[in-house]
Amino acid sequence: MTVKDLSDKLNLTFLCNEDKATDRNIDGCYCGDLLSWVMSRAEADNVWLTVMGNVNSIGVAVLADVACIILTENAPLDDNAKQKADENGVIILTTDKNSYWVASEFSKLQ
Repeated sequence: MTVKDLSDKLNLTFLCNEDKATDRNIDGCYCGDLLSWVMSRAEADNVWLTVMGNVNSIGVAVLADVACIILTENAPLDDNAKQKADENGVIILTTDKNSYWVASEFSKLQ
């Protein structure tokens, strides 16, 4: 499944890099907000569910090579983070749902 497929199925909204979503495949999901924890445990091609929409999250996403970040509960993406995400090709989506709901629905699609 691609990030675009997931977006369509869960009605997610793109915040940046939607053009890359059809090329990026997903393999698994990781939920977490403690950046050092995510950096050492999220796997490449995971969907990362978080409320952390800051520039440090973009660095973690790049290091972990996650497929995308989904900001849950309408968590904001700050301007610096959006700029860094665009520069690094990090796909970011948003939803008003919480991480549990997104992870649960994602698991049904696997």
